[in-house]
Amino acid sequence: MLSEKYAAMLSEKDIIFEVAGYGRQRAQEIGADQVFDFSLGNPSVPAPPSVNETIVRILKEQPPLQVHGYGPSFGIPSVREAVAQSLNRRFGMNYQMKHIFMAIGAAGALAHAFRAVTCPGDEIIAFAPYFPEYRPYTAGAGLTLKVVPADIDTFQINFAAFEEALNPKVTAVLVNSPNNPSGIVLSTPTVKRLAEILEAKQREYGHPIYLISDEPYREILFEGTDCPYTASLYPNTITCYSFSKSLSLPGERIGYLAVNPAAEQAEKIVEVCPQISRTIGQNGAATLIQLTVAQCIDETSNLKVYEANKDHLYQELIRDGYTCVEPGGSFYMFPRSLEPDDYAFCEKAKQLDLLFVPGSAFGCPGHFRIAYCVPEEKVIRALPRLKQLAELYGK
Repeated sequence: MLSEKYAAMLSEKDIIFEVAGYGRQRAQEIGADQVFDFSLGNPSVPAPPSVNETIVRILKEQPPLQVHGYGPSFGIPSVREAVAQSLNRRFGMNYQMKHIFMAIGAAGALAHAFRAVTCPGDEIIAFAPYFPEYRPYTAGAGLTLKVVPADIDTFQINFAAFEEALNPKVTAVLVNSPNNPSGIVLSTPTVKRLAEILEAKQREYGHPIYLISDEPYREILFEGTDCPYTASLYPNTITCYSFSKSLSLPGERIGYLAVNPAAEQAEKIVEVCPQISRTIGQNGAATLIQLTVAQCIDETSNLKVYEANKDHLYQELIRDGYTCVEPGGSFYMFPRSLEPDDYAFCEKAKQLDLLFVPGSAFGCPGHFRIAYCVPEEKVIRALPRLKQLAELYGK
């Protein structure tokens, strides 16, 4: 018998892929160069040459059975050690191999983190705007996701609403910085205040509250942005990372979970991860790609194009009368739509072959997401259309 649970999900729209599908169809009709598709967060810059060179070298120099064989459930020891040492060098931490679990991308890391430090029926708090997949991710772990409304003037944390949402059933809080969809980076004062509140609530409730920090965009930071390493400011932090954006390897699905050594039961959290893998069928990241990222651990793709794209778009938006909080990182921005109905606004943008995702999909109506991980020349050609769109609203 077909699962009613998953069959019911067929009726739930994935608006991001729906918009992207329309873009592909429209490109066949009028040509891809005439469709300004800002729907998908797929990196637009290639992996650095060293990635392919490393893959070739590994394939040439290491025995095939070793390269293509199963690796340890925790991840390859030398790779885990490389991740730990990189984090220590960059952020002044003291991770060891035993604090690192190699995962199938950031999504895989989150899947393990949610299950490692919660029990079914617990509550987990996230902050709007948020990545829509957090809902099925947390539901799959048997958790209740509570979303704190956004402070739309800054997209820093709405602390009044956050403190109201806290209660003894909350065992984890989820942050995403740099943020998808806003591009905002949580500042040092924001993270410190968050840590202070969580420390006080842990004492009050008599149990740990883990901060799960989703950081796939950590390397895409713009000049002058204050971006603290969250785990350095709150001991009970679990960091979930992906190399998808830093090395432009989204299709390889490689990332890791790093537990702050100062966290309560830090080593035990990592120890239970392979048991979680057994239950969710995500057992073992690909051996070849683990070995590759370990050798390219401190490299990135040429990420500067994203800042250039941000500058072009942000300046045009402000010039044309849009309201937008300037991003500090990632390759997204989240302007306010020019009418309250963000779905209607995005439909009107389609008339100019501008493809955006409505903000309601991210828990923040009245906005729209621009994913500007596209070639810079295409961003520049899209600017007159943003102006035309504003003019349709009398701007």
